[in-house]
Amino acid sequence: MRQGSPSRTAWSAARYRAAHQLLEGGSIFKDDLAVRLSGEPEAALLADEPRRGMRLFIAARHRFAEDALAAAVSRGVRQVVVLGAGLDTFAYRNPYPNLSVVEVDHPDTQEWKRERLASAGIVVPPNVRYLGVDFETLSLPRWDQPTFFLWLGVVPYLTVAAFTSTMSSTVGHEVVFDYAQSPDRTTGDRRAALEARTDRVAKLGEPWLSYFEPDEIDSRLRGLGFAEIEDLGPSALAARYFGRTDVPPSTPGGHLLHAR
Repeated sequence: MRQGSPSRTAWSAARYRAAHQLLEGGSIFKDDLAVRLSGEPEAALLADEPRRGMRLFIAARHRFAEDALAAAVSRGVRQVVVLGAGLDTFAYRNPYPNLSVVEVDHPDTQEWKRERLASAGIVVPPNVRYLGVDFETLSLPRWDQPTFFLWLGVVPYLTVAAFTSTMSSTVGHEVVFDYAQSPDRTTGDRRAALEARTDRVAKLGEPWLSYFEPDEIDSRLRGLGFAEIEDLGPSALAARYFGRTDVPPSTPGGHLLHAR
């Protein structure tokens, strides 16, 4: 992101979440606040219909993350940290009375979000607090209670060093994040679509800086001390959430990962 400006890709992800509520009725991921927080007219969100692949991937990654969070809460977790929160709405529709929420993001993006919340008439609950961090320059604090980390739509934009530093801060807890494989590992229409996306975000000033392969990410996480790792690639994601075993070329091809 450009200094002094909110994240453009966070805005784009929020639009996709909002459009999913209108175009698919929130069938994969229900978010009653997404449309309000986006501030976009319904006609503008409905115009996102051609971008179905990306829209459904973003819906699925939130469903995957919040399903894992629900299981963590049932095991006694009482704190969730949303890393790179952007316009994520979980803190404002949190269904768990005893779960506190910490939103971590760049201060410029946090200021923009607080303005959007106020404009949408969305009240900040008393169990929500904000921590301003630039992942490339500052380390996260250590957490003194069992914590669940939601880290969506961030990892590809970090250097490998920043990813490793942040992951080190989550050891001993649970974390869900998504990551991208290199376009060099894909072919045909999917490779073309992935390269087009990386070009778009680079032009927004938010280029992708890291790619990982599943065996590499598994080795990294186990080396840090994580023992249980679930990694959904495009085929597994399509089977779980879209009811199909083939993967359309328009699907972004990202991986969803839960580690603890």
